[in-house]
Amino acid sequence: MKTFEKKTVKRAAILFLLLAVLIGVFHLVPRPQSVAENNFIVGKGNRPAIIAHGGGNGEFPDNTMEAYYNAFHIDPRVIFETDVNMTKDGVIILCHDDTLDLTSNVSGSVSDWTYSDLLEQEVNFNFYNPVLDGFKISDELVPYKTFDNRTVTPLDVTYPPGVTPKHETKFLVTTLEELITAFPNNAILVDIKQFDETGMRALELVLDMMERLDAQYNTYSRMVLASFNPEIFEKIIEYNAADPRILYSPDYIGVLKLYATHCSGLVSLIHEPAAVMSIPVNHGPLLLNFRHFINAAHRHNIAVNYWTINDEKTMRNLAKKSADGIITDRPTLLKEILDELFGPEH
Repeated sequence: MKTFEKKTVKRAAILFLLLAVLIGVFHLVPRPQSVAENNFIVGKGNRPAIIAHGGGNGEFPDNTMEAYYNAFHIDPRVIFETDVNMTKDGVIILCHDDTLDLTSNVSGSVSDWTYSDLLEQEVNFNFYNPVLDGFKISDELVPYKTFDNRTVTPLDVTYPPGVTPKHETKFLVTTLEELITAFPNNAILVDIKQFDETGMRALELVLDMMERLDAQYNTYSRMVLASFNPEIFEKIIEYNAADPRILYSPDYIGVLKLYATHCSGLVSLIHEPAAVMSIPVNHGPLLLNFRHFINAAHRHNIAVNYWTINDEKTMRNLAKKSADGIITDRPTLLKEILDELFGPEH
């Protein structure tokens, strides 16, 4: 081998060795922790949390109090996922869209309706209408049916002792405060749906509510905020920086940063002060449901939940990979699978 070639090989070997040492050092550096303690992490080999998507909207209408009572009956330790919007009179209600068209028998933006009007008119959140850009595409209403094509009423729910239906036939509007106070021990994942000034004001009202109710209902320790709107999400991060008690779930950028640094072996470089990561099984071509990625999040003290999982095979797979929570429209099915895998809860 020529002298030049020998020198080239030697330099390459030295560079490779330095790179290996550098990566090794990064692996030894302690990972920045998101929060000091994280009750949302269940730990390797333990039973994942059942997270009822919209209360479990495959079994009862989305974001209704009846759906949450049903999920609570299935598993008293269930985590609730909900979507919130602000009404014209500044009340935070549970509603998937920032319009009422998708799930109710009326139309219009949530911010154009007062909470009192929603109650007085007995607006019924017992529909699942086709929408385009948030508004119904037909005057014909589509009544809600369960995943197995059944109709249900509020009387079909198994309520806790002392609790009675708000209405015998209609699923009335529910506020975030009702959800917080009715279930004082359950964690709640809150997605702010509105945007611009309305969304900002909705976020402020949610934070005001958390502060007001925290002494009695421990809102800071059991509520996690999120938003798919970039401006609202950035504001959540600002509030978290000023008050770390405010827990939040990262957006896709935060998830992909963790994914990229994990795959490169430089996971110690990232600091993501999130408590809970709610993600799909895959994002485009990227698979996010492998155990090493979950472990990487856990080393940062971040819990990992997956949405929206409604098939038995994926539920089993995620439970075996130590997912912290499984977000589902079908809490009954998930409960049966977890009881089979981990044994019934007592």
